Amino acid sequence: MDEIRTDETLVCCGCDVEMLPQKVTLNYMGYAFSATMPRCPVCGYVYIPEEIVAGRMAEVEQQLEEK
Repeated sequence: MDEIRTDETLVCCGCDVEMLPQKVTLNYMGYAFSATMPRCPVCGYVYIPEEIVAGRMAEVEQQLEEK
C-alpha cells in the first residue's frame, strides 16, 4: 500500500474542511490498488496526487497496452 505524504494542508473545495489521510481503493482500467490519500471526511472527495497519476496509473496503462 502506498502512502502519500505532504507538508501542505489540503482543504476540500466543496466542504471547506481539511482533507485527512485515509486508505482508499483506486480502480483504473480494470486494475485495483490501495493507497492512503487525502480524503474529505464530509463528502468523501479524494485528492489523487500527481505521483499516483504519473506513476502507478501510468504503469497500469502500460501493462494493459502490452497485453
